[in-house]
This record gives sequence, C-alpha cells and structure tokens, in this order.
Amino acid sequence: MSEFIPPAKPIIGDEERAAVDRVMRSGMVAQGPEVSAFEEEFSAHFVPGRPSVAVNSGTAGLHLGLLAAGVGAGDEVIVPSFTFAATGNSVALTGGTPVFVDIEPETFSLDPEAVAAAITPRTRGIMPVHLYGHPARMRELEQLAAQRGVALYEDAAQAHGASLDGRPVGSFGDFAMFSLYPTKNMTSGEGGMVTTATDEIARRVKLLRNQGMERQYENEIIGFNARMTDIHAAIGRVQLGKVDAWTKTRQQNAAFLDANLRGVVVPPVADGAVHVYHQYTVRVPDDRDGFVRALKAEHNVGSGVYYPIPNHRLPSLAPFGQGLDLPETERAAREVVSLPVHPSLSQDDLERIVTAVNSVAGAGA
Repeated sequence: MSEFIPPAKPIIGDEERAAVDRVMRSGMVAQGPEVSAFEEEFSAHFVPGRPSVAVNSGTAGLHLGLLAAGVGAGDEVIVPSFTFAATGNSVALTGGTPVFVDIEPETFSLDPEAVAAAITPRTRGIMPVHLYGHPARMRELEQLAAQRGVALYEDAAQAHGASLDGRPVGSFGDFAMFSLYPTKNMTSGEGGMVTTATDEIARRVKLLRNQGMERQYENEIIGFNARMTDIHAAIGRVQLGKVDAWTKTRQQNAAFLDANLRGVVVPPVADGAVHVYHQYTVRVPDDRDGFVRALKAEHNVGSGVYYPIPNHRLPSLAPFGQGLDLPETERAAREVVSLPVHPSLSQDDLERIVTAVNSVAGAGA
C-alpha cells in the first residue's frame, strides 16, 4: 500500500533548529528578547496597530484574555458548542458561564440569530470561533454586540491570516487568541498569542501571565505562570517568515480538492472572506464514520473529525448545556470530516486523496 498521508503535519526545518540553538547558546532561555520581538512581529504581520502578548498555550491565551477583559463570576459569555473544549473551558475557568448556542451551517460558527436570542442581562460578551480558518459572521456579530451593549471577543486559534472584507481576524474584538500548537498553520512548538484592542487590556494580560508583576517582585495582582519561553518564541519568529507561503499552498490545495471531489459537500467560502484552511472540512451526510475508516483501510489516507462530541454534551461542560437543542451543531458533529491540505502534500498526494474520496463516496452512494 502507498505511504500514509497524515491529516496534519508540523513543519519544522533547519532554520527553526538554528534559532533554538541560538537561544540555547545565549543563556537567555526564559521570557526575554525573543518573546518581545515575536510579539511585535506577530502584530505587524497579522493585526497591525494592535499589541500582542505571547503566552504558553492557546487555552491560557483565552483564559487570560477573558480575565483581562473583565469576565468573572456571574458573567455569561456566548460561545459555540461546535468547537474544541478550550473555548468553553476558558469561560468556566474565569468563574463565568459559557452559554452554548447553535451554529449556522456554512461557516460552522455562531448563528447571529441564535446569539441574539441568548443574550440576557448577565451577558458580558460574545466569543465566536473562526473555525477551520474561515472567519465567523463578524459583520452581524459586531453589529449585534454594539446594539446590545456587550463585548466581542475572538477565538482565532485556527485562523492566522484569515480576513473578512479586508479586515484581519483578530481586529474585531476586545481581544483575540491565536494558537501556536504544532499542527496550526504556524507554530512556536507550543504557545498562544493574544492580540488586544487596547494597551490597557494588553498590560493586564502581561500581568496575569507573569505572577501579576511587571517589575520583578512587585506583584500588583494575583496572576499565573503562563509565560512563553525564548526557545518557543524563536521558533515562532522563523515560522512568521514562512506562514504566508504555506497559506497560499493550503489555498491552492483546497482549490484542487474543490474542483475534483465528488460525493461530499466541499467547504463554502463566504463573500468577502479569506479562508486559510487550517482544516479542509467536508460534510459526509451518510455514514461519516464508515467513510473515515474506508479512507484509511482502503487508501491509507488520513482524516480527522473535528469535533465528534459537541461541547454541551461533554461530561466536563454538560452542566452548562442541560436541556439544549442545537440541531445544526449535532448535524455537523455527525457529518464533518477534515481532509489533508497541509503544505507538505505533493501533487501525487492530492490526486490520491481525490481518488480515495471519490471511490469511497461513490461506493457509499
């Protein structure tokens, strides 16, 4: 059988290894000049004019961003249930309540009408997820937040470089979080980046990540140890120089699949949206799990299901989701499959993926 095609693959090259070695030789391994430079370069690259704060994970970025924005006990934040659990977890970790609402089927992100119906006097903010690298319905959500007097936050974990109407994701909310996990469109090995609308929120995130202190031993607030190391920042700085080319390749690979796949529903792209294809996610209306098994067993093609269990049905978050009826969320959890489009793929790989999908989808017809 042909070599396995993985659904995702970190890309670490000689430049990243050299950057790590440079930091190790310098003796400055903890948060230092590499982190500061990475923050400035990340802002300039993805969200010009907004400060960025590096932390040790995407989840930490969401948690600290929410705390810095004032979310706490008694507050509600409206989030999708169809996403990774970190979104709801981060709200719960503040002492607030994640309020799960349904998605709309095209972008797999928050349905603005469902959001509007869920706003209560306790609602502090709305936190859409730019899932799979496609921007959420930010036109409607931004307008709704302004009309109802609530804040807007962004989970941009999967959306480095995505945009809507020429505005980059990360520029809509009081803060946004970009994940730097190994399989994201760019990585620092592990980490997250919080971009903020104001210097005040940025300063609070910096305090929270560093035991509540800006100057050593002068702790101003209760904080955490969520610092990024210079080792991780050095990797991220190298990847910043590569991510645009990788994104273009992802988009080209996605276009090839769009044009050639049969028997599945390929991902639509909204007018004015730039999709960066962290995941290329199709819908398989009938027997998705059998489709996934056949891709691997018969063609050695990997895929991923993101996410098979909605957050409101997870044991950890179910107390916040009792009695909910989220039909589009449930349908997506039954139907979605993410196919490889990562930049490591060759043309032969792409053709194998098309052959595999069309064969399996046709066999199931």
